[in-house]
Amino acid sequence: MENNGDLDLNCHATGDVRLDTAIYQWITWDKNPKTRAQIEALLLDGQVEELRRRLCSRMTFGTAGLRAAMGAGFALINDLTIIQSTQVNNSYVKGIDSLSYMTSSLARLTAAVMLCKDIPVFLFSTYVPTPFVPYAVKRLGAAAGVMVTASHNPKEDNGYKVYWHNGAQISSPNDKEILKCIEESSEPWSESWNESLADNSPLRSDPLREISKKYMEDLSSVCFHRELNTKSPLKFVHSSFHGVGHDYVQQAFRAFGFPPPIPVPEQKDPDPNFSTVSCPNPEEGESVLELSLRLAERENATIVMATDPDADRLAVAEQSDRCGWKVFTGNELAALLGWWMLFNWKETHSDPADRERMYMLATTVSSKILKAFARIEGFHFEETLPGFKWIGKKIHELAKTGNEVIFAFEESIGFLCGSMVPDKDGVSAAVVVAEMASYLYNKNLTLHQQLENIFEIYGYHISTTSYVICHDPPTVKRIFTRLRNFEGENTYPRSSGGHSIVDVRDVTTGYDSSQPDKLCVLPMTKSSQMITFTLQNGIVATLRTSGTEPKIKFYTEFCAPPGKSDISSLEEELKKVTDTLVEEFLEPDKNNLIRRSI
Repeated sequence: MENNGDLDLNCHATGDVRLDTAIYQWITWDKNPKTRAQIEALLLDGQVEELRRRLCSRMTFGTAGLRAAMGAGFALINDLTIIQSTQVNNSYVKGIDSLSYMTSSLARLTAAVMLCKDIPVFLFSTYVPTPFVPYAVKRLGAAAGVMVTASHNPKEDNGYKVYWHNGAQISSPNDKEILKCIEESSEPWSESWNESLADNSPLRSDPLREISKKYMEDLSSVCFHRELNTKSPLKFVHSSFHGVGHDYVQQAFRAFGFPPPIPVPEQKDPDPNFSTVSCPNPEEGESVLELSLRLAERENATIVMATDPDADRLAVAEQSDRCGWKVFTGNELAALLGWWMLFNWKETHSDPADRERMYMLATTVSSKILKAFARIEGFHFEETLPGFKWIGKKIHELAKTGNEVIFAFEESIGFLCGSMVPDKDGVSAAVVVAEMASYLYNKNLTLHQQLENIFEIYGYHISTTSYVICHDPPTVKRIFTRLRNFEGENTYPRSSGGHSIVDVRDVTTGYDSSQPDKLCVLPMTKSSQMITFTLQNGIVATLRTSGTEPKIKFYTEFCAPPGKSDISSLEEELKKVTDTLVEEFLEPDKNNLIRRSI
């Protein structure tokens, strides 16, 4: 095979056969002059370790697809790795009707790979929210869908999500099979680089008008009080966080009978530099919502909503006379939305037998509040592994047996109201929150007051979610190996914060001390780290690695029984246990971990 560049690879070999092969492949295959030049420059400069980091490993499908920084190399997001991933997807969907994509240069290359093999493609003509892709896959009867998005990650990153014909993100074993196929057949087809196919091929069509129209019509399935909405005196502020959510949230509010929310002008339009926020993640709370909150105060708006850049997640804050702004955590907002969906479902399902077919879902690191709902109300609740791909898979399985999921969530502000989209959806969640807030206002209640009412009935669920950053994978492995051999080989910690640990579940190894056979009910995930500790006082704590970022996340929750309402003592005990667990189990200072700064 001929070398596309001017570099004489024989004169600049590193001496590492695997690395030299990867360098040769990259410079031979990559037709993007910018990324090819990056590898050539590193080689000329003798940057062997950086070349090895970029070329001798590949991205893996995490909780939200492929996610990495933009740049040259098989471990990063670029034209070549997108083409390789899509060529493998081609073999999975070959001979099936169509696919859906979001538009961008990378999405156009993705479309070109399919079009050059005569597979019809639906390619959106402008940016759309991530939930529009799984919605379109189901609505159009597509074989699969791809979304090119970095979501709420830093501006240097990008991502590639794959959805199957059921509208759910791919999960095991399909994700592992795709990666295996990429390794076995990675050379790009010459015609895969023909981006102009996205404009010229008769097999390409634009579904934007149809999907936007149908999506807004289908929102009626989660609109319960449209007449009340039209009379609501509440004012709402919405930030798109420099992403794609503005137009679609405006349309959704109109579909529910509301006037459109007041946009944050500096953050209304797409801006890949995220110029007004230090972090494009509304989950970080008040510090990144400052522009929204100040605008709401000037406009006398009660509720602030922020969708993340690809509009699949939602943050909410409410103005309170007592304490300024209350920014709800993902778990708190899930308690409200879960209650709201249950409340309205019960209005039209009076037969107790209906509850046998009704489910709510949450990821296992999320609050157990829905479990408390289910215990008292008599419906079904199930947990999944972290990541909405597992929720989507479970929704599909339950639907096949005649069951209905009316609400699902993950604690990182990802919510699914109803069954329109088998993925988290910030657009529909935003307008559902607006309707709930308006209904409660009509009853002289705020969102915060209703949250207190929910906790009084179902028990207080106080939770903490945070993380430390670690850029060194061997350190991460060493931390979790230590936890699995804490007091000798194959022994876990027996206590934390002065409380005995009564159960340990290690999803990485498939161990669960609470089960008679000591095996996890959840699927084993060898490629990521996750250990859950249940303490004698009722606190549940989980440590896990992120699927998309260099983070070790920790989640703790105090699940109190109904009637126990001394919230300050619950919060104090939870903080004490959380702090001790982080210091004793993660040893941040010893392991040079970077503590969360926002």
